Amino acid sequence: MNHDPVILLTNDDGIAAEGLRALEGVLERLGRIVIVAPELEQSASSHAITLDKPLRIKEFARNRYTVSGTPTDCVLAAVHGILDRKPDLVVSGINHGPNMGEDVHYSGTVAAALEGCILGITAMAVSLVSWTPQRFDGAAGAAEVLARRLLASSGGRAALWNVNVPPVSLAEIKGIRVTKLGSRVYNDIIVRKRDPRGKEYFWIGGGEPGWSTEENSDFAAVSAGFVSVTPLRIDLTDYQGMQALEELADAWKQERITG
Repeated sequence: MNHDPVILLTNDDGIAAEGLRALEGVLERLGRIVIVAPELEQSASSHAITLDKPLRIKEFARNRYTVSGTPTDCVLAAVHGILDRKPDLVVSGINHGPNMGEDVHYSGTVAAALEGCILGITAMAVSLVSWTPQRFDGAAGAAEVLARRLLASSGGRAALWNVNVPPVSLAEIKGIRVTKLGSRVYNDIIVRKRDPRGKEYFWIGGGEPGWSTEENSDFAAVSAGFVSVTPLRIDLTDYQGMQALEELADAWKQERITG
């Protein structure tokens, strides 16, 4: 019986993305790789699930599948429709571009890893912090190191890591820093223009993003040449806010009693 770990790979850049191939090349040393990725690019799709049309799943090679939907669809299809058991690890990436700070809420790369964690599977999203053409070997090497650690520590609560890697070779990476999500500074996020017929239109994401230089943030770590690893959680509850609301609830109750 084969007891090798099963590693599910996906992304939001699509099945033909260079980052996905680089990830497969290193992680195949750790276990059995199954790729289930979007047929087309799904960047900034966040945690969208396709509900208004059927999904088309195509097997084009052994353990290689495309899905006519979002990264979240891919993880759901893999776990509930393709694999005969849950994978031991979900790795999403390598995304061509950063996923730091508030951008994790928009990212299809992070959403795929998040869906794995929701399903009780330890997961990791990996992004190369560069928009220009780059080699992925440094990010792939970092992903292998971190994947080994996640597989070795399997058991208990499923972990969810958001990983951002500077665009350098593995030898040039200075190390790993455990970070918090930074804060993005949005510049000219909406660009207003007119088409040749004089009609107004809008384009989202016009300006180059900036980042706060807050200490211990993902952006600070990557800027200093380190791999940023941010542990994320599914629970979005504001526990400090709960205390304030409890006071409101008590005041409401008291008012009803005395009023």
